[in-house]
Amino acid sequence: MQDEELLPGTNKFGDRREMTTLQENLPEVHGVIKRLRAMIDSYPGDRVLIGETYLPNVEELDKWYGGAKHDELQLPMDMQVGFERKLDANEFRRRIADAETKLHGNQPLFVFDNHDNPRTAARYGDGVHDQAINKMLATILFTTRSTALMYYGDEIGMPTTEPASKAQVKDPIGILGWPAEKGRDGERTPMQWNSSTAAGFSRNPKTWLPVAPDYKQVNVEAESQDPNSMLNWYKRLIALRRTNPALHGGGMTILETGNPNVLAWSRTAPNAKSVVVACNFTAEPQVVSLRIVLAGSAKTAATLASSGGPQKSTVDLNEVSLPPYGSLIAEVN
Repeated sequence: MQDEELLPGTNKFGDRREMTTLQENLPEVHGVIKRLRAMIDSYPGDRVLIGETYLPNVEELDKWYGGAKHDELQLPMDMQVGFERKLDANEFRRRIADAETKLHGNQPLFVFDNHDNPRTAARYGDGVHDQAINKMLATILFTTRSTALMYYGDEIGMPTTEPASKAQVKDPIGILGWPAEKGRDGERTPMQWNSSTAAGFSRNPKTWLPVAPDYKQVNVEAESQDPNSMLNWYKRLIALRRTNPALHGGGMTILETGNPNVLAWSRTAPNAKSVVVACNFTAEPQVVSLRIVLAGSAKTAATLASSGGPQKSTVDLNEVSLPPYGSLIAEVN
């Protein structure tokens, strides 16, 4: 038995800081995963191994696929993309490109939210454009060449609601670390189904974790009636992913627009029209030309979906306008 090397100072729980080289990302675990993969592959039919894998870079992520041998997890979670805490188009571009080019052709698995981290609005939001930012991030999740992993409540824009006092905390991490660490209760509040007692989650008005205070507006029932809601944006993205051949199973190419504030890519599939996607990472309108970076002579594209504001049904690829934190999904003519 070996002890970790101690580091100066203490962590937010008051414990001595220490190295983690003997605890995290141990090479011995790969042998276990390979045996598990061999076991499930011995059965008929399809099944998939998914891993919750927090890794420092794409090279380490590739190892959990088994690299070129493809003999470990089919879908280790890529936390490089969705858990970046800054809306930086260049950084997203780099990380998505890494997933496309450095995983030996394996299928990326992108995830933006889970039960251990504040929700996207708490990490990326500015308090003014939170819904537009969440819609843009959903566009990335569902239209890149990745398996999309959602967390409950993402589809209605549920917030992170932190406890107001230590007495309210249920999470042991929050109890131990308060107030520097408030725990994970805020991203684990009850699903908001409607505006009734306890948001329709329970018949008991006093749930284990309190319902977020915005539940009368942010809930499935209310958003089902609003064509511009987060829920209906998710439904539209999922429908496009299922029915459009390029978005369903096509290849992906990152497009260099020359604008550091816009992330764009194209999706292509045999015998199908190409799809172009562009996302504005800023609170200011942006204009980019996509025709130069797209192959072929197409000048226009038909809008399939857009967020952030009204968009023309036919888009001039020489001059694509994106509203603040807006996104465009269009089929090249």
